[in-house]
Amino acid sequence: MNKWFELTLKADARLTAEVLDEALVESGAVAVTMKDGSDEPIFEPLPGETPLWSETLVTGLYEVPCDVEAIKAFLMSYLDQPYLPIVETHELEDKDWVRAWQDHYKPIKFGENLWICPTHLPSPEPEVATVRLDPGLAFGTGTHPTTALCLEWLSDNRDQLMNATIIDYGCGSGILGIAGKLLGAKECYSTDIDKQAIYATEQNAERNNVSIYAALPESFSPPKAKVVLSNILSGPLVELAPILGNLVEPGGHLVLAGLLDHDAEFVKSAYRDQFEFQENKSLDGWTRLYGIKRS
Repeated sequence: MNKWFELTLKADARLTAEVLDEALVESGAVAVTMKDGSDEPIFEPLPGETPLWSETLVTGLYEVPCDVEAIKAFLMSYLDQPYLPIVETHELEDKDWVRAWQDHYKPIKFGENLWICPTHLPSPEPEVATVRLDPGLAFGTGTHPTTALCLEWLSDNRDQLMNATIIDYGCGSGILGIAGKLLGAKECYSTDIDKQAIYATEQNAERNNVSIYAALPESFSPPKAKVVLSNILSGPLVELAPILGNLVEPGGHLVLAGLLDHDAEFVKSAYRDQFEFQENKSLDGWTRLYGIKRS
């Protein structure tokens, strides 16, 4: 197996993450990654935004054998610096990354009626609705508390889904809509601002043998639905209140997630004129809101 060498640099105001990224690529790195250097979470960005952490670590990966001192010399020259902001260097043994990934992801059950299961494993209960899903470029595998809260609601409210029209607003991987279809929904309409999410939703729906109507917001024109789910962020949830509220049919159900516990009342206030909210559900600092539209 191949060996690899990693060189990690710390970005600052002058040597930004983007500048270090470019320099590492020019020095021969076969891959460059960025990660948080100070445990600072970044949530889903708004359209057009590409936020980075205030302390960003940029790592270049080189195939061994390589001349480490020559790489460092090149970087100092390229960046016009007398020294490099090196955080760490080390060698890596290659390994079977597919096997490592498969060992990490296991089936997860939500409520009594739903499993999320990686495609390489059999469903623990074939008679129970099972979403076959692998991690990809779009958000949503069931492991994050916000997704888990929505999946739990779907499992616990299967009777509300039977032969119903549902909407997944901010679909990511498509996991919520797919789960809804497998639990009995007649049709599902999904949208997201990210083209990759639309593609992922379509691919994952095909893998699970369900049909979902997925489109970007500018092309999204669904009918009113009995159930509308939106797992995004508190700010967009408030901004989208007129749109999301109007998509729910009278007596229908609205499920909102992606908000922190302290934002629950802020988000509720944008919907209270149309919805009667039930008890909040919280998990690891994240809250799910559930409201029924007044007739």
